[in-house]
Amino acid sequence: MATPTPAAAAPAQFRRTLTFWDLVLYGIVLIMPIAPVPLFGLAQKLSHGHAVTTILIAMVAMMLTALSYGRMASVYPSAGSAYTYVGRSLNPHLGFLAGWAMLLDYALVPLICTVYGALTLQRLAPQIPYLVLCALFAGVITVINLRGIRATLTANLFMMIAMTGVILAFMVLAFRWLLAGQGWAGALSARPFYDPAQFDWGAIGAGTSLAALTYGGFDGITTLSEDVKNPRRTVPLATVFVCLFTGVFGGLQVYLAQQVWPDYSRFSNLETAFMDVTRVVGGAALFGAMAAILIIANIGAGLSAQAGVSRLLFGMGRDRVLPSRLFAYLDPKRNTPTYNILLVGLFAFIGSVLLDYEKAAELINFGAFLAFMGVNASVVRHFYFGPARASRRIVADVLLPALGFLFCLGIWLYLPVHAKVAGALWFAAGLVWDGVKTRGFRKTPAMIDFSEA
Repeated sequence: MATPTPAAAAPAQFRRTLTFWDLVLYGIVLIMPIAPVPLFGLAQKLSHGHAVTTILIAMVAMMLTALSYGRMASVYPSAGSAYTYVGRSLNPHLGFLAGWAMLLDYALVPLICTVYGALTLQRLAPQIPYLVLCALFAGVITVINLRGIRATLTANLFMMIAMTGVILAFMVLAFRWLLAGQGWAGALSARPFYDPAQFDWGAIGAGTSLAALTYGGFDGITTLSEDVKNPRRTVPLATVFVCLFTGVFGGLQVYLAQQVWPDYSRFSNLETAFMDVTRVVGGAALFGAMAAILIIANIGAGLSAQAGVSRLLFGMGRDRVLPSRLFAYLDPKRNTPTYNILLVGLFAFIGSVLLDYEKAAELINFGAFLAFMGVNASVVRHFYFGPARASRRIVADVLLPALGFLFCLGIWLYLPVHAKVAGALWFAAGLVWDGVKTRGFRKTPAMIDFSEA
């Protein structure tokens, strides 16, 4: 009697267990419920007192782009995100440049966390020089990462709960303060959205190009596509919903802050202006609570970002996209990419001295919005002209992504010249590197494994 042949082992694959609300919670944790707080004063200045309007305009662009991300994630469930979508749908070399832009954005997050963390600490201890606080902040996250410790999703969840509690307390106290001082006319007003005495489309565009950073990180939802039930429907809906929630909840925070303190010229520091507003409505207790959660949030985000970009550089070194002797080194004792962590920490410190929060944010948005435009274009290419064209639909496959592209282009065009110059130099370096590695663009560029981050 013949021995039965064992059945071939089924290929390994992720179990699809995540629901729509799981993705929404994950996205809100990534973006954080206080996302507009660091941008409030600067957005007020740039938009001539229309910060809430800039957040809502950016929300439209991000919701359209989020829909494109979700649709592409259902086709390419990969951690590469924009890099993968552009590379596979448009052109591998354009994909490499999208990845190169994402690398800059990843590297700038520890820098911007260092800047804002140091500024917040300085509000509590103004006698300590800013340079010392930058060195302290960058040094702390570097030392912790060198020891092999990185923030977890659980820690981020508890941190999100604390942030939500503080910001809800601010919103309640601000609403009561407005009612007590100005009645319903102060609590409910159209002036934060449109003040004819100061409204200017150029200022609105400049403010929106900064306020768009409020939505940074929403695309992280798409990296969970392989874990989601019914990803073709769930991922697009979740990404759009997270952008909608962020815009409405964040817009309400900014609206109340504008009503409490409409004269943005009187802030002691534009970067930490929101803290001044919390002191008005909640006194020293709310001011201290806001400072504490901002410091904790920036430490947590800085730790995660530094660990992520260090591992991304390690993957690029291992795959010889970057020199392997330096970037592919692992500490034999702690199994950490020591050189990369030190490089990112040094970059965060030097950058925090050379760039203020506004300039760093604008440079992040330079690369981010080019990537967003690439994702919107990828939807048109894939679903209307590419492999999925048999079931093409003019509204879903052309009109919506085209509107997303145009909104993102409009926001990108309003970025200041210095951000475009610095971003162009970074792109030029990436183009030269790609040309060298592919022998004059004759070979397919090496893949960047964004799952490392």
